[in-house]
Amino acid sequence: MSFDTVAARAYFTGLQSRIVEALAVLDGKPFLSDGWTRAPGERLQGDGISRLVEEGKLFERGGCNFSHVRGPAMPASATAHRPALAGAPFEAMGVSLVLHPRNPHVPTVHMNVRLFAAMPKDAEPVVWFGGGMDLTPYYGVEEDAVHFHRTCRDALAPFGDGLHKRFKHWCDEYFFLKHRNEPRGIGGVFFDDFNELGFDRSFAMTQSVGDAFLAAYTPIVERRRDTPYGERERDFQAYRRGRYVEFNLVFDRGTLFGLQSGGRTEAILMSMPPVVRWRYDWHPEPGTPEARLYRDFLRPREWADEPS
Repeated sequence: MSFDTVAARAYFTGLQSRIVEALAVLDGKPFLSDGWTRAPGERLQGDGISRLVEEGKLFERGGCNFSHVRGPAMPASATAHRPALAGAPFEAMGVSLVLHPRNPHVPTVHMNVRLFAAMPKDAEPVVWFGGGMDLTPYYGVEEDAVHFHRTCRDALAPFGDGLHKRFKHWCDEYFFLKHRNEPRGIGGVFFDDFNELGFDRSFAMTQSVGDAFLAAYTPIVERRRDTPYGERERDFQAYRRGRYVEFNLVFDRGTLFGLQSGGRTEAILMSMPPVVRWRYDWHPEPGTPEARLYRDFLRPREWADEPS
């Protein structure tokens, strides 16, 4: 299966630019741009652009990265479900973002869309896609959860009736901290190793998810960014951010792929929040807003089907 590398790259770089421009308007502070290139002879070759904001008016830390890399052998994290491709040369490109707002009433959000191509010897490239988006609130609001999930559902609707339900449940299962027996947030959609619609339709579906991000997240930001908060809310936000760190360092396939393949550490760990706290065996007091997050939001719900 062949594919147009130039066209794929143009989509991903264009998506990064559109998202960063919109986020910079929301924040009021421009994003730093850090372009990088890996020279021939290094373990991983390629290039990319890291776009980052720190200590912004809205985002305490946020980044949106584009990368396009090539390597001599697929790392273990990328061949877990495709053992026949272990050791094959590969090419990968995509966009990944994580945003950690300062206001605890604005959720953290993650989105990524990516293309993988393995190049087995004496065979056509094997190409597949992955990605999705998920929301991690600290103080949940039903209206926001319904909106986020419905936007994800609408992005997938043109590509098959069953995809949203399948990818929503996949997201719930993937972003789950097994050692805590709790979800990281309220989910969204997640897919990986996907090429069952053929290259063109699978890529179109991936683009639809990437293109839906701003519509899914921006209205939530605009509704919650001016909600008053104090030290109590910031303290709880820092505690819950610890779950984000645990998931990304222990379970996240993208983080593991980047580290195993010799990628740029600064870009790979862009997803880490700037302020985090851990406590021993802490539990929220019953009846508090913090307890409501656990009771009403950190459990599976068919958000897209709930009333607005």
